Amino acid sequence: MIGRESANGSVCFWARIVLKQSAKSLFNPEEKEQLYKTQDLGLEFARSVCMKTYGSWLLMRDPLNNLYILNLFTQQRINLPPSESQLGKTKMERRRYGLRIRSPVFWIDEKTKHYIVFWRLGSKCVVYTKKGDTSWFQIPKTSGCRDLVYKDHTLYFLSKSDHCFKIVDFSGEIPQETFQRSVTVRSLSQNFRLLETKLVVTVTGEVLMVEKCSTSLSNRWAFRVSKVYSSGLHNRHKPIYSLGDELMLLDQGITVLANDTDGFVRNSIYFSATREANRHCIFLYDLETGKTERLHKINSSSVQFSSAQWFLPVKSDVHTKMNFY
Repeated sequence: MIGRESANGSVCFWARIVLKQSAKSLFNPEEKEQLYKTQDLGLEFARSVCMKTYGSWLLMRDPLNNLYILNLFTQQRINLPPSESQLGKTKMERRRYGLRIRSPVFWIDEKTKHYIVFWRLGSKCVVYTKKGDTSWFQIPKTSGCRDLVYKDHTLYFLSKSDHCFKIVDFSGEIPQETFQRSVTVRSLSQNFRLLETKLVVTVTGEVLMVEKCSTSLSNRWAFRVSKVYSSGLHNRHKPIYSLGDELMLLDQGITVLANDTDGFVRNSIYFSATREANRHCIFLYDLETGKTERLHKINSSSVQFSSAQWFLPVKSDVHTKMNFY
């Protein structure tokens, strides 16, 4: 998650653009037509896919489905165990094109380099590995996973078929399930279709379920937000119509305070259209007006990018020197 410090000392967001050839360019939404170029990260990086971001770190998957964590600025790399090396009831074998790695989530401590990585193994289960492990550990009773989010040593899990919401505590040596409930899902109106469902953790620790929908006629986006968990109010499940002074980074699964950012709009959802025609673009959805805005576009025919993601800055890496196009 990449950023720079502005004149008043606050930190700006960056959107990352991965070029098909160099795979190492950055775009700040506030600066139109301006690209920043990092160091050459090599051919292997160009052939890999960025699956998730955290701080200045990227969770990468190479063509053989091997996973590794890479610091985009320092180029420090952490190789993860082979994806088929797993401990649990489900036995896996590497196939020609590897395993289907879905819903990846990870966290890393910038100082100690302690980390934990999760992903779902198709519909079978969720697996994880942490610093010092040589295998992936399967988490029991996590089949049919729809989405995952991890924050403050806690994993939040939502299943597909029965909409089961779980909380798993990872603060100790052995993960402990501490909460479970069935989430009520409201039916969509006839003109809408569901595109995806995500979990989001707010600044105050509440957990939201966010349903991204589109209209069948105009292909316009709409969002439904519900609170599924709140400390002290476990059983309250209610619609949310406003984020207040927070904004949501849907791909990151978090909210942040709008007054901690430069030029970002409160009570809005920032998302990438990864499954639609505009899959390389990032958009803003205003919860108050229901309107969607496409963020600044680089109008240059020489820029051919394959994906875009949001980053949150790590101040120690912000001052790394970058070159201009």
